[in-house]
Amino acid sequence: MRIFRGIHHPDLAPACALTIGNFDGVHRGHQAMLALLINEARHRGLPSCVMTFEPHPRDFFALKAGTPEKAPARIATLRDKLQELERCGVDQVVLMRFDGRLAGQSPQAFIDDVLVGGLGARYVLVGDDFRFGAKRAGDYAMLDAAGDVAGFDVARMMSYEVHGLRVSSSATREALARGDMARTAELLGRPYSISGHVTHGRKLGRGLGASTEGGDDGFRTLNLRFPFSRSAAAGIYIVRVHGLTDQAIDGVASLGVRPTIEDAGRILLETHCLDWPAELGREGGYGKLVRVELLHKLRDEARYDGLDALTAAIRQDVVNARAWFDTHAADRRQTTRDRI
Repeated sequence: MRIFRGIHHPDLAPACALTIGNFDGVHRGHQAMLALLINEARHRGLPSCVMTFEPHPRDFFALKAGTPEKAPARIATLRDKLQELERCGVDQVVLMRFDGRLAGQSPQAFIDDVLVGGLGARYVLVGDDFRFGAKRAGDYAMLDAAGDVAGFDVARMMSYEVHGLRVSSSATREALARGDMARTAELLGRPYSISGHVTHGRKLGRGLGASTEGGDDGFRTLNLRFPFSRSAAAGIYIVRVHGLTDQAIDGVASLGVRPTIEDAGRILLETHCLDWPAELGREGGYGKLVRVELLHKLRDEARYDGLDALTAAIRQDVVNARAWFDTHAADRRQTTRDRI
């Protein structure tokens, strides 16, 4: 999959089958739309193309209005969104910077300059609630009429439902806010996960619980930055880590702003592996690209009176995580026996 920032690149395909959206989470509704796009692209002999925006348009308008708290809580990082788009089979992605110029562009100018002049769109697939252009004045009917004039086909995909419930980024955010990871996985079609390179932190965890449940290194953690001001998920989770070794590793993680440690408001995913791989050594995790699956929420993030109280809470989280994995391992063994 090829990734372009903006539409002014000589290597962009001269024509494409296009869909447009934020694609936060790349949930099952998005996946169905992408499957249709790719099928139509193949029939037309065109590359499939996704146009998406960064920052999120609602981020831009919330900041412009002085109400950043109204920006949507993000489901996925840009890395994870792009990875899922590639996994779905998309040929190229165009990242558009959503700024005042783009926000103020008239619907017709967006069609002429971006869709036709910039991307050479021959087929455009949109969702049932698609709006575009300044003041969201453009809609499906306008796009369809413009396609007749400019020579591109327009199609609209209606809502995608699972068990009678509409699949959407909003529904996914609501499930994550409730800590309902099973429902989240049902909406996404996969366990919810966050990926990134392991970065150096303050190494405070090494001193917490040393020589107890945390081992000689205390509760050492793998630190991943979540690069947005608001995350759809927050709290303490039972997790599984992929990418450290050939095998996934069980762990417990905190996703949030670490209120006991600092007051900077930065979101960090800190993961403690229940059994650290000896072959990695003490420093072997840094720089590795890992994916952390959030399987079950234990509790909300909390502010503690001091490090001793924090250590006690982490120790209990580790106990609870081990018990959860033991129970689910027994469930999997029972399921296997039932199938046999």
